[in-house]
Amino acid sequence: MVINSKKAEESAILNLAYSVCAAVRTAPKACGIDHLETAILTGEDKDRVTAEMRRIGNSFGEDGRVFRRDADNVDESSAIVLVGAKYEIRGLNQKCKLCGFEDCATCKKASATCVFTSMDLGIAVGSAVSLVADNRVDNRIMFTIGQAAASLGLLGEYKMIMGIPLASSGKSVFYDRK
Repeated sequence: MVINSKKAEESAILNLAYSVCAAVRTAPKACGIDHLETAILTGEDKDRVTAEMRRIGNSFGEDGRVFRRDADNVDESSAIVLVGAKYEIRGLNQKCKLCGFEDCATCKKASATCVFTSMDLGIAVGSAVSLVADNRVDNRIMFTIGQAAASLGLLGEYKMIMGIPLASSGKSVFYDRK
């Protein structure tokens, strides 16, 4: 049997995407509470995200060029790993105050975000892209993918989302970005 490079690379990226989801799950989380979710997008689902990225970008006019640029990069990628977090309060109350509020109830009432949500997301995404880099697959962390995925409701109640596109090519599609 002969497996050509394109097929082998696509298979490697998909297998790596599964491992990335496991790395996110096992990443350290504040208070040991897991409010993270992942998903892998390929094919038509990936195309829906790039279309939404362009729609969002166009709604911002010239200021939306980053969405359009990132969509072009995602078009050249084989898969996207979405990493999302829920807007949940940890309940540390007066012991914390990192959100800038007196306690968790005041933070929640103000519809603010518990700082541990974004810290957990950042740690998990860092763990994910470290694994990808260790496997020599090109990637970037893109909030633009997350905005499009949230707009499409792809992770349901997980609204703080980052996207990690995965690509394999002779030259990184993320390198000479305009």
